[in-house]
Amino acid sequence: MVRKAQELQNQLAEAQDELKDATVEASVGGGVVSVTLGGDHKLREVVIDPDVVDPDDTEMLQDLVLAAVNEAQDRLEAMQQERMSGLTDGLSLPGLQ
Repeated sequence: MVRKAQELQNQLAEAQDELKDATVEASVGGGVVSVTLGGDHKLREVVIDPDVVDPDDTEMLQDLVLAAVNEAQDRLEAMQQERMSGLTDGLSLPGLQ
């Protein structure tokens, strides 16, 4: 039992390291705004098509950037849950799903 717990702990630590190094990308508006988010939830890159930049309509650009960041966060969360659930399936440990 202790041995299995240690194995699980090692696997969880390895998965967390892998996820920390992972990146996800999301594009919105037909690809006019793209963002890359690291597994540590830090924004790595924002790419904006110059054709979408309109000084008279900055609100649209702000909305696109916000949508792209939110989409990337959703994708990262899903990736993390999928990776961790594979390790914790069948266990009823507090704090793990």
